[in-house]
Amino acid sequence: MFDQHVAPMAARKIAKKEHFKRAETYAAEYREAARNTVEAKRAARKEGKFYVPAGAKVAFVVRIRGINGLAPKVRKVLQLLRLRQIHNGVFVKLNYSTLRMLQRVEPYITYGYPNLKTTRELIYKRGFGKVGSRAKGWSRLPLSDNRVIEANLSKQGIICMEDLIHEIYTVGPSFKQANHFLWPFKLNSPKGGFSKKGKLIHVCEGGEAGNRGELMDGFVRKML
Repeated sequence: MFDQHVAPMAARKIAKKEHFKRAETYAAEYREAARNTVEAKRAARKEGKFYVPAGAKVAFVVRIRGINGLAPKVRKVLQLLRLRQIHNGVFVKLNYSTLRMLQRVEPYITYGYPNLKTTRELIYKRGFGKVGSRAKGWSRLPLSDNRVIEANLSKQGIICMEDLIHEIYTVGPSFKQANHFLWPFKLNSPKGGFSKKGKLIHVCEGGEAGNRGELMDGFVRKML
């Protein structure tokens, strides 16, 4: 009986070491990026210029309104974004076509640009994997074990939670596969409720709909 468990236990130890090494590598990469940003801001200030950060690559989108009064095109776009239910959230890679889609359904969603902490908290606290196939049916599995991730994304070089977080946050070459693996996030109603002006009003006018930019982090934390 003991001999049967030696190989799996040894393999898990090796896997844990690899996961830890990758996490350290990513942490160093994030620190380096933050340091470069600070240095770029200082250099711009010295020269009397303004530092303009690179545009966001990924947005986190949350559906805030139900099905009442949905036009067919709006319904279709929400389905393409995988936002089939109220308070569902998804990551979206930003490009010309996805920005057009977000603009079309803006009265029904709120979105913004999550930082690393928010991305990590979403995946760790609310992350579920989409396992199976269209023919046999999909299963929603909690990401409580790295083996679930490895079994479905190892071909893309993603074998643990930190790999998955890094791929989503940096919009890596396998973002599409990693994002498709993540089941749409099921979030709570925000603590304290929505603003008094309501969901129909744009964020710029004190409401809830539309682009929050970097303020999305605070909104997401109220829904976790």
